[in-house]
Order: sequence, then structure tokens, then C-alpha cells
Amino acid sequence: MIYRLLALNIDGTLLQTNGKIHKSTKEAIDYVQQKGIYLTLVTSRSFPSARKVAKALKIKSPLITHQGAYIASPEEKPIYVKRINEDITYDTVRLLEAIPCQIRLVHEQFSLANKLKLNNNFLAKTVFTSGDPVFYSQQFVSSLSEYLHDQPVTPPKIEVYFEDRGDLIDVKKILRKMFNEIDIIELDSLRLDIVPAGVSKLTGLTYLGNQLGIRRSEMVYIGDALDDVSLIEAAGLGVAMWNAVFEVKKASDWVTRSENEHGVAYMVKEHFRKQQPIEFLRKMNIIKK
Repeated sequence: MIYRLLALNIDGTLLQTNGKIHKSTKEAIDYVQQKGIYLTLVTSRSFPSARKVAKALKIKSPLITHQGAYIASPEEKPIYVKRINEDITYDTVRLLEAIPCQIRLVHEQFSLANKLKLNNNFLAKTVFTSGDPVFYSQQFVSSLSEYLHDQPVTPPKIEVYFEDRGDLIDVKKILRKMFNEIDIIELDSLRLDIVPAGVSKLTGLTYLGNQLGIRRSEMVYIGDALDDVSLIEAAGLGVAMWNAVFEVKKASDWVTRSENEHGVAYMVKEHFRKQQPIEFLRKMNIIKK
């Protein structure tokens, strides 16, 4: 099979546990792009955060961010945006404020969160990797609902971090009964992402593929998280990182090394070195476009 697109998750895939990108990974990404393979990032992160990673990897193509709700290239206008309307945002926040949890409205230009402190460090990790603070405002307020009453927001995504697993389960059930306008994505045992109905990493990648004329069977996806499972199953070649949980590995066609053992670089060397450059394949009429 000839693969024309490589899509990558960021956290736990491209980044090592220290938050850095290894030199071998950068070299592998450059190697793939020189072969004419279209490359994109698919992430739950905000667009400014993903853009920062893309810049380090010299990726100029559209990035699929906010769980698929916001697709844009690093230097151009978005090609796809879907938002949670202001009324649903307000009602969702009102419900969440009755439960001990950290709520973060993730807009493409800023983030807005409540001041509740959690014992875990999930939010801290997210905030410090959100992009350049000069260009991406990160504000904390005492009451999100009071703020939204006066200044409505239509975010592409809402992140929720819980202290207790039971609270996450309860909230997920309640929100699904209350609203048809949103979808709930469980990232791990203590985090939910709330997105507009119909939005997911998979729908975002499918949309971009349709724009480029690239079928899912011509795509390779590499990921490690629960929200990567649908992409791994749908791609022509679905690859799980060794550090991924069992469900992700089970869904994959191939398991590469861990993020600290340069799993992306290893996978690229094993698979893409065998494939001729896209331009050569076009000249030979092996691919038509």
C-alpha cells in the first residue's frame, strides 16, 4: 500500500516525557516530508499549542486541533471551525461548577478557567504547554458562570479535570442526557473533553483528507491515547506507541517503541524508507494525483 499522509498525536507520541522533541524525531519528520508525504498533527491541544510544536518540526500544513473542532495551518486562516454555542457553554459550566473539578474553556485565542486547585497536575501540564503566553492569554476567574453571564464565549472545546473518577462518570451520564449539541470524549480516568456534536479527531482528519483527495486507506496514524483509537482503526496503517494503554495497542496494526525510545523515528525508518517519493510515483503513473 502507498501511504500519502502521516498524522501524529503530540503528547505521548511526538513529545518525550520531558516535553521535548528528540533530534531523531525531527530528522524523521523531515525525511517523510522530503518524500512528499503530507504531514499533519492531530491533537486535543489548542491551536496555539499545536502551532508551537509544528514550528519546531517545520510543518506548514493544516493542523487538526481542539479534538478536531479547529483546523488551520500555522500561518493562514482556519479551514474548519465548529464551536459550542454560548448558551450550551453557560449551562454546561453551571452544571460543572456544582462538582469539584477544574473547568477550562479552550478558545483558539485564549483560555479561561476557574481557580479551583486540584491535587493532580493535569492542568498545570496543559497550561504550561499551551503556547506563547504573549500571544495566548490564560485567565483564571473565581466564577466562570458569572464571567460568562457578562461576557459570553463560544469555545471549540471545554476541558474538565476531576479529582474523583466517580464524578467523571456521573457528569458524563448527565451531560449526555441533557444536551444533544455536544459530545463527550474521555481522555483518561480523570479528564473529559467537551466538544460540539459530531466533532472528533477522526472527523477532523477525514475532513482534511477529503480536502486533499486522500483516502483513509492512504493514511498512517500514530498515537497513544484513548481518543486515538478511532483514528488508529480507520487509518490504512494504525500505529500505537509502546507507552499506549492496552486498548490502543489492541486497536493498532503495529506497535512501535515508546516516546522516550523515539518510537516515531523508528516507525518512519521501518516503513517509509521502503516507499518511493510521491513525485516519482506520479511520474511512473503509479498514483494519479
